[in-house]
Amino acid sequence: MSKKLDGSVCVITGASAGIGRACAIALAGEGAYLVLTARREHRLNELVETIQNAGGRAVTVIGDAREEETAKRAIAVAKDQFGAVDILINNVGVGNYKPLASTSAEDYDEMMDSNVRSTFLFSRHAVPLMIEQGSGTILMISSMAGIYGFAGEAVYCASKFAQVGFAQALDKELRPHGIKVGVICPGGVKTEFALGKGRTEESVAQSGMLDPEDVAGAVLLACTQSPGSRIIEIQMRTMDEPLA
Repeated sequence: MSKKLDGSVCVITGASAGIGRACAIALAGEGAYLVLTARREHRLNELVETIQNAGGRAVTVIGDAREEETAKRAIAVAKDQFGAVDILINNVGVGNYKPLASTSAEDYDEMMDSNVRSTFLFSRHAVPLMIEQGSGTILMISSMAGIYGFAGEAVYCASKFAQVGFAQALDKELRPHGIKVGVICPGGVKTEFALGKGRTEESVAQSGMLDPEDVAGAVLLACTQSPGSRIIEIQMRTMDEPLA
């Protein structure tokens, strides 16, 4: 029985945990060949083993997504190992929830470089190959904080709004080349994200937030649209969200 993404080549940033890991498993389950990048080698190796044991194919690129060399290597590995880049999931990101007056320039740089610079770098180096192919899908994992402003999250919101604007502009720029660009905007997700920087393990465990697999399902939906359609934005909230 054929799978929805049989033979498609997908690069995922921040793949070692959370949403990135869930996306890798979901896309591999539909037959995608994966290039997984993150800084934690042991986590990536465990993920590759999980995927291979289920009959999938995956390789790793260890590196910091904020560095251009990591993006160059990831795209080169995809082309050398699998011959293409059909899907790019710009997932890597960090959060740091605090009032503006308590936010340092170093905090700002970390969020902007992790959330925006990495998105630019990986997209910048994937796009020429996708243009040459005449096809491709690029997804940004943004946030509901990229749609609405939240108190105590000004810089984080700025970085996530930037991803949404980047996606909207690229949608118009790249659609004539057959490339689809979209953004996934989940609310809070039960991951290691922002632990010690506004969240605790206890608060996350006791929350009614989304699971990483919920977001992976939306990513899979956006990656499996028919050739004549595209998803430009998905907003996601938990069913436990208060009514008022």
